[in-house]
Amino acid sequence: MDNKALIAIGEALIDFIPDRHGCNFSDVSAFSPKLGGAPANVCGAFSRLGGRSRLLTQLGNDPFGHKIFNELGGYGIDTSCIKFTDNANTALAFVSLGADGNRTFSFYRNPSADMLYAPENVRSEYFEDAFALHFCSVSLGDFPMKEAHRCAVSEMRRHGGIVSFDPNLRPQLWKSYDSMINTVLEFIPDADIIKLSDEELFPITGEKNIEKALPVLFTGNVKLVVYTCGKDGAHAFLRNGISAFSTAGNVKAVDTTGAGDGFIGSFLWKLHQLGVSSGNINNINENELKACLAFSNKFCSRSVQKSGAIDSYPDMNDYN
Repeated sequence: MDNKALIAIGEALIDFIPDRHGCNFSDVSAFSPKLGGAPANVCGAFSRLGGRSRLLTQLGNDPFGHKIFNELGGYGIDTSCIKFTDNANTALAFVSLGADGNRTFSFYRNPSADMLYAPENVRSEYFEDAFALHFCSVSLGDFPMKEAHRCAVSEMRRHGGIVSFDPNLRPQLWKSYDSMINTVLEFIPDADIIKLSDEELFPITGEKNIEKALPVLFTGNVKLVVYTCGKDGAHAFLRNGISAFSTAGNVKAVDTTGAGDGFIGSFLWKLHQLGVSSGNINNINENELKACLAFSNKFCSRSVQKSGAIDSYPDMNDYN
């Protein structure tokens, strides 16, 4: 197997995790700063499992930005392509946790440094050793980072790698709900792999049943749809009709922050282990597809029993 890298583009931020669960924001007395941001988390999962990953983003030239930069490097993520700016601060997200571990967010990001990451920062050489590019929708608003994503997708296509997209809907970060959904629908055809959760299915496709939603999702370049349902397991569907399902582990969730990112990060790592490329995704058989889902479900069952995102991800020793 080659040692190609996973590239992710988008936000890296500080998640402030509360000291209490199952209460209102006003009842929280302290928050702990944890490295976060979906693209950073996906890189973290991939690297924790022994893969190579690289993040394309911009941080504020402030203490939080330097904290993120140092922690990313500590997790083995390639930080050589990260930019710093004095024109905006690093993004922050304050997290509120329900009794079941599910979270809500309050973002400080208007604008943040990552939003100002410019297309000219995306260089062709970043993709020469790339296995895949992963991105989400948080950084696809009407600011320079959106165009940087277009450049990154174009470069990944030119270099023959996989393009992976997790919509990761965060309505509070958009000017309107419609603009968020329209942008997601605009970028779906650019991806080989789409990962979405049961909560995101209806807003994106207008369907409540994944089987009925597949014609909406299998558009453009899309070859594989990964559909996660939390404690109810995960499904995967290939465009050629092959599908698989894997049950989730029965564990008590402490914190689900970064669980979806851990899922797709570990799923991409497993695909890489199997030697999957953009050109042979449709050759994956049902057993391989189920093995990938089972691997990521187990990865997430470990993760949600701890607080934070990358901090909670198991390495291969923890996993086994």
